[in-house]
Amino acid sequence: MHELGIVVHVIKQIEQIAEENKVNKVVELTLEVGEVSGVVKEYFVDAFNWSIKKTKYMKECKLNFVTIKGITYCEDCGKTYSTTKFGKECPYCHSGKTYLITGKDVSIKDIKVI
Repeated sequence: MHELGIVVHVIKQIEQIAEENKVNKVVELTLEVGEVSGVVKEYFVDAFNWSIKKTKYMKECKLNFVTIKGITYCEDCGKTYSTTKFGKECPYCHSGKTYLITGKDVSIKDIKVI
């Protein structure tokens, strides 16, 4: 369950930002999570809700999840396509010379504080 490791990393970043900016409380966090990142939303939410209880600024923080589609680019034909629907092989020219352009990362999109 790598979700806990990601949660711990995100919380450390948010807590540091809150400390540096002298905020009272972090009330909302929006994360962009790629659909091929391997993150299981339910596990992540459970780990997040458990972990924020031990924080200084995030004890009542609401978590928003924004899913970023997995999009793959084909080097041979120059087209893009849905990674989750077609995988590594290009559905247009059947080339394997492809790479993922979106949908793998987890990133902080927005933090609301008071």
